[in-house]
Amino acid sequence: MLADLLRTAAQAIATLVEGVGIAIVAVAVLLAAAQYVLGLVRRVQPFPPEGLRLGLGRSLALSLEFLLGADILRTAVEPSWDEIGRLAAIAAIRTALNYFLQREIAQDARMVDALDREARREALASGAYTDGSRGGGSVGASRPASPGRE
Repeated sequence: MLADLLRTAAQAIATLVEGVGIAIVAVAVLLAAAQYVLGLVRRVQPFPPEGLRLGLGRSLALSLEFLLGADILRTAVEPSWDEIGRLAAIAAIRTALNYFLQREIAQDARMVDALDREARREALASGAYTDGSRGGGSVGASRPASPGRE
C-alpha cells in the first residue's frame, strides 16, 4: 500500500520534472530561433551571434539535468535490475552529452571573452574613451566634483 503510494508520487513528480526539462528546451529553441532570425534581418556580424550558441547550449545542459533527475525519480521506488541497468545506460549517455556540451560552452565562452577583450583594446587604441578615465576608473573620475553635489 505505502509502496504503491510512493511509486505513484514518484511517477507524478518525475513527470512534472520531465515537463520542466522539455519546457526549457522548447523555450530555449524558440528564443534561439528568434535571435537567429533577428540577426539575419539586422545583418549582425559575426553571424550567427556568438551568444546564441552559448545560451542554447546552457539551456540544453540544464534540460539534460532535469531529464536525468526525472529518470532517477522513476527508478527510486523498488527498482528492478532491469530498471537499474536502463537508468545506468541513460545516465551514462546523458552525462557524456552534458560533459561534451559543457566543454563546448566553456570553449565558446573563452572565445567570446577573447573577442570582447580585443574589441576593448581596439576601442582604447582609437580613443573611444573620451571621459579621461581610459576605461580603468569610473566615469567622470578625472573631473572635480561640483560644490554641493557630493
